[in-house]
Amino acid sequence: MTFAEKLKSIRKQAGMSQEQLAEKLGVSRQAVTKWETNGGIPDIENIMAISALFGISIDELLMGENGGKKSADFSVTAEWQKGISEEGYLFESITEYDIDEPKRCDMKFGGAKKFILSGYEGEKLRICLASNTLSTLQNDFKVKIDDIRKRIDVDVNRRNGVSEASAKEAVSIFVQIPSLYARKIECAVNAETVEIRALECESIELDVKTPNIILADVSGAVEIDCNLDMEVVCYSLKGEVAINQVSATSKIHIPEDTVFTAVAKGIKTSISYEREGRQAERFDTPDAENIIELNGIKSELVICADGKKECHTYL
Repeated sequence: MTFAEKLKSIRKQAGMSQEQLAEKLGVSRQAVTKWETNGGIPDIENIMAISALFGISIDELLMGENGGKKSADFSVTAEWQKGISEEGYLFESITEYDIDEPKRCDMKFGGAKKFILSGYEGEKLRICLASNTLSTLQNDFKVKIDDIRKRIDVDVNRRNGVSEASAKEAVSIFVQIPSLYARKIECAVNAETVEIRALECESIELDVKTPNIILADVSGAVEIDCNLDMEVVCYSLKGEVAINQVSATSKIHIPEDTVFTAVAKGIKTSISYEREGRQAERFDTPDAENIIELNGIKSELVICADGKKECHTYL
């Protein structure tokens, strides 16, 4: 029995209509209809509410008759929230939005201590603001989402006098985007660390102010606009990483066995190479499919080929 069949069955056994269930859960009737027709699965909060309402365990709700596995969407969501919880945050504010087709995402987050964007096999755009000191996150930050045809705009606005400096000290931002519908992503954030994980899309443009960027299992064209000196760590290189800088010196770390072509463009830009922390001769491969590109003015990029173990320690 699927989750959809089980929810419909226990609702009817309780003599409850879809409208009545929706009212008790604080959701729309359309949401309940979607859940009961295999159009999606509730988020963790609603799963817990359904479990409490009908007196049925979460495992029983999500397991098939023969002990089948839980739905992938719930498992990934649980893992995402588990990861946030393991950071030890005392306060969280989560915003979710359903996506049902490929969208271009334009996201502006402002200041944060840490920013993590990851792809997952679900249908909701999820944004979690977490902090150990700001107990009034829901009042102090407003997540605004505009769905305009083939584009979604996301803006995080500070309120009640919260400054960007305060946000950089106290708030971390975790974002999940459905891999199925991720095409082109533009993301602006000012954070101590920026991480992109498990994401495959046509292009990701990062307009950032950060000294540290991690790209873990990212496929496609990644463009980084930043005028600070940076350490960029690539768990693997699958596509193109273009770094655009003015008067900056940065390093990009890649696994030892990476095959790539390096290109320097712009005015007075240069690329040098290191192996295991020592200066090395050029070791890129002409006409390789993977590309590392430096653009800008008076900037330097050091490409560091680290052993897999050493490269992973940056993560």
